[in-house]
Amino acid sequence: MAAQMIRTAEEGASVLKRGGLLAIPTETVYGLAANAFDEAAVARIFKAKGRPTYDPLILHIADVAALKQLVRNVYPEARMLAEEFWPGPLTLVLPKKEIVPDLVTAGLDTVAIRMPDHPLTLELLGKIDFPLAAPSANPFGYVSPTSAAHVAQQLGGRIDAILDGGTTRVGLESTIIGFPGGRPTLYRYGGLESERIESLIGSLDYVASSSSDPLAPGMLEKHYSPSKKVLLGDPAALAAQLEAPFAILSFRSGFETAAALEVFTLSARGDLHEAAHRLFMGLRRLDALPVEYILAELLPEEGLGRAINDRLRRAAAR
Repeated sequence: MAAQMIRTAEEGASVLKRGGLLAIPTETVYGLAANAFDEAAVARIFKAKGRPTYDPLILHIADVAALKQLVRNVYPEARMLAEEFWPGPLTLVLPKKEIVPDLVTAGLDTVAIRMPDHPLTLELLGKIDFPLAAPSANPFGYVSPTSAAHVAQQLGGRIDAILDGGTTRVGLESTIIGFPGGRPTLYRYGGLESERIESLIGSLDYVASSSSDPLAPGMLEKHYSPSKKVLLGDPAALAAQLEAPFAILSFRSGFETAAALEVFTLSARGDLHEAAHRLFMGLRRLDALPVEYILAELLPEEGLGRAINDRLRRAAAR
């Protein structure tokens, strides 16, 4: 049975209160949400996505005050970040209270939490008395969804409803910051530039992605991947070495070549925010073509370019 497409927070709250799975819009990507305190509903998230239970989930809350119910300690830097950037594309990993099920955190003693910046989902969170566990609303490992239609295409038969809030604004998942040993640490590049974080709290440590047992959501080495093989480098040079059909994902250049089945340009004017917004859209479009390879160039390692490059490297990981 196909998921019901709904448009109001009241309808969404009703689905969640009865233990259902609801795809929700956020400013980053669409999430697949359930009552975080209902372990049977949370287990359905893992099953619907085909997600391994060792990969923790992110909790979504309505306001900063909700942290008191969920975590044992809010580090001063974490509070500064929450007050400055919530609601927004920032996830904080903090020591959890026992009320948070181990299934949500993959057995870790920390929990990832954020306050999404989407009016419809904030309205929804205001109508329920529990946080939402919500990873991206896509089959595990595949390109994240940035529209309700993407969710319907991939998970429509496995979930109860989709709350249609239009196309997502940012287009990349949230930036994740943890505090191992009390030290602010970047776990995942995302929709909030690391430079803005460091301007507020100082320099960050960095933890690389992991092939298993991640310390936070979104840290797996192979992730955000289309079904076609992704090759990174200079598309023109890569194209010269290929005989199989291919398409090109470029930053700002058209790469006019008759050999490419299609060239998808992220931002002709070189705008990193526009490129982030269009990244998953472009990967999906090219993945649907009858090609064997997607050739992609890396962006400048600055601002959102770091997060885009992170997603491209994971998409290309073997």
